[in-house]
Amino acid sequence: MNTFIPGIELSRAFYTDVVGKLVHFPHAAALLGEGSEVMGYDQPRSTDHSWGPRLQLFVGAARLREAAQALESGLPDEFKGYPVRFYSWQTGTVRHHVEVTTLDDWLLSQLRIERHTELTPEKWLAMPQQHLLQFTAGEVFRDDLGELTEMRRRFSQYPDDVWLWMMAAQWHLIGNAEPLLGRTVEAGDVRGSALIAYRLVRLMMEMCFLQERRYWPYSKWFGTAFSKLQIAPALGPVLDEVLAATEPSDRHRAVSGALVMIAERHNALGVAPQVPPIVAPFQVGINDAVRPYRVLNAGSYAEACRQAIADETLRQTVAVGGIDQLTHADDALINFTSWPCHLEAGYKAELEIKPSGRDGS
Repeated sequence: MNTFIPGIELSRAFYTDVVGKLVHFPHAAALLGEGSEVMGYDQPRSTDHSWGPRLQLFVGAARLREAAQALESGLPDEFKGYPVRFYSWQTGTVRHHVEVTTLDDWLLSQLRIERHTELTPEKWLAMPQQHLLQFTAGEVFRDDLGELTEMRRRFSQYPDDVWLWMMAAQWHLIGNAEPLLGRTVEAGDVRGSALIAYRLVRLMMEMCFLQERRYWPYSKWFGTAFSKLQIAPALGPVLDEVLAATEPSDRHRAVSGALVMIAERHNALGVAPQVPPIVAPFQVGINDAVRPYRVLNAGSYAEACRQAIADETLRQTVAVGGIDQLTHADDALINFTSWPCHLEAGYKAELEIKPSGRDGS
């Protein structure tokens, strides 16, 4: 059995010791795209399928054949004990896994954009965070022209207005879910109350990714990635209390405590009007009804985020959230359907509605 080598380390050495010596013209090389090793979360278990030395080699269109031939004839059978040619689920064949491509072709296949595409709000909102993470994580081993590095910089985080709009949407989702926690307990629905609590934990963790301007990965690595956030050491134990609670009062207390911490983090960002966190009985908003479930003033934080948005059209668009907030955004949807493109068209249509048309005037 081979001694486990983290994928990034293996690919870096594979480029330095082998691939880089076969390509004698300007290029870029990196490990990007799918795979736990791209995010740095790979373990020995990861080696049980589609595993081995691999990377992307970006060259000019005129050099594609030359690069491919150099690799085909020059790559060894093994590298550090791992076979260089192994099964590819994409093609159903055994082959080497140095992906020779142009940057334009890779961006089109992975992010469905071209290098000079205008990055409009609708494009940002329709791009799954997993795809953004797969492009901006990993490692660049060489970039002679700097084009790959520049594109990764452009996609490293959401533009300010899109970011604020997504945080407004996240506060809205939290504000909608929190009062249901008390109502389900009052109705005697213990299971339903637990489900609402678990949903709130997920929503709060997502908010933390947004606040720290980090993309969140798919479910397998969501908790692992959260543990790397700055707020995780303080907030994580409180979220664990929510998940472990068996008494409604303990669950409510932990949820309120966690939300206050997130609200304080919102104020510390300094990007929107300051809002004091207030935990008080739930105001229904109809007929002056007030229910005894204590909730955070999440709506005030959503409104503060909206007020900070410079783009008037986006500011007045109903904050339903980006693709990952609007849908489950799983592998089938984001990789094997045209739904992201449909959603981009939907966002574009919403953004083209004149602000006056949203309030009935």
